Amino acid sequence: MNQGRRSAWPYLFLTPAVVLFTLFLAVPIGYTVYLATRRTKVSGLGLGKGARREVFVGFDNFSAALADAELWQGWLRVLGYGAFVLVVMLGLALLFALLLDSARVRLARFSRIAIFLPYAVPGVAATLLWGFLYLPSLSPIRSVLDADLLGPTTVTYSMANVAVWGGTGFNMLVLYTTLRAIPRDLYEAARLDGASELQIALRVKIPILTPAIILTTVFSIIATVQVFTEPTTLRPLTNTISSTWSPLMKVYRDAFVTGDLYSAAATSIVIAAVSLVLSFGFLRVVRNHAFGEG
Repeated sequence: MNQGRRSAWPYLFLTPAVVLFTLFLAVPIGYTVYLATRRTKVSGLGLGKGARREVFVGFDNFSAALADAELWQGWLRVLGYGAFVLVVMLGLALLFALLLDSARVRLARFSRIAIFLPYAVPGVAATLLWGFLYLPSLSPIRSVLDADLLGPTTVTYSMANVAVWGGTGFNMLVLYTTLRAIPRDLYEAARLDGASELQIALRVKIPILTPAIILTTVFSIIATVQVFTEPTTLRPLTNTISSTWSPLMKVYRDAFVTGDLYSAAATSIVIAAVSLVLSFGFLRVVRNHAFGEG
């Protein structure tokens, strides 16, 4: 009896996590899948009891989502946006982490806080802040750059700038924390062998940082695919951002503007599938090439 009670304790401690997972993850996902396979069928003029009813349509909503030109145009825009964000943001995060880990750096604590602080600013507030800086009538930097920062050719880079400004600090902190866990003896041994600080960074620190770089890249890919805050917040400030600029914006429009919950549910599942494919595809490529596994 006592043995049975002891074996039940782990399940008792797991119960809150299981309940929360079921209520806030499993049930919403299941309901989304349910909506994605349904459609409202209208009989006659759509008036009277029973004129509108929900019917099962299988994969029809998914087929319509995959054939939607607006969705694929949104993916192309996000692809260009993401390529810029990932390279610049992760490049700066790695550079800052290496500089802060240098023995010669000054004001390291202040620098860490200053670089990380933008991440603590909510996305909407950060986008509004930059949005007002982009406005022609208010921008103090437009005259310097001599460009319309919300124009058709520059608005993607303006949105990417907001993402880089807010996300670099978080990724820098992940990489810097990993660097601080590296034994200092490795650096001393490299210096005794005549390695310069640059050689230590390239041949010792970066190879050890590879798992952390992969982790931050995967998180960044997922966040980029789900970009929503920046274009939605900047949209009232310019007419160059459509209501379907990104795939998630199209989901929002379908669900809350046109009221087509079924198409929105199917499109959201497609977005989740694309995020999964990109993330695991990146991990597979890294595993095969960086670690020599085939």
